[in-house]
Amino acid sequence: MKLKQLSLFLENKPGNVRRACRAIADAGINIETIALADTEQFGILRLLVKDWERAKDVFESGGIVVQVAEVVAVAIDHRPGGLADVLDIVDDAGLNIEYMYGFVRPTGNAVIVFRFDEPDAAIKHIQAKGVTVVSRKELFGE
Repeated sequence: MKLKQLSLFLENKPGNVRRACRAIADAGINIETIALADTEQFGILRLLVKDWERAKDVFESGGIVVQVAEVVAVAIDHRPGGLADVLDIVDDAGLNIEYMYGFVRPTGNAVIVFRFDEPDAAIKHIQAKGVTVVSRKELFGE
């Protein structure tokens, strides 16, 4: 239930995020979720898209540096403490989170996307505690 995430390395200049998003929009690829982290000189744009392989090709053909990472999406209750409860499970299992970002679905549930240093172990521990790991089918409606 690992998902493929694209990480784009963009120079921190006006228009670079728009150009990346326009490139896949023109290719008919929809963004499911997006996060941007920046430093003084570069930004990392992280995306989950249904057709990640085609999106990767589009970006690379446009000269954008792309890396593919495996991430784990977890459904949590959208309420105070929903995320903290999942983080308790993660910490109790001794798992390391490299980064995370999230979004709320129209249904009212939240989804947190985690980059773990050991994603298989994370999935095992999270599911054992009754937390839903979101599948590709659930995320993209396949």
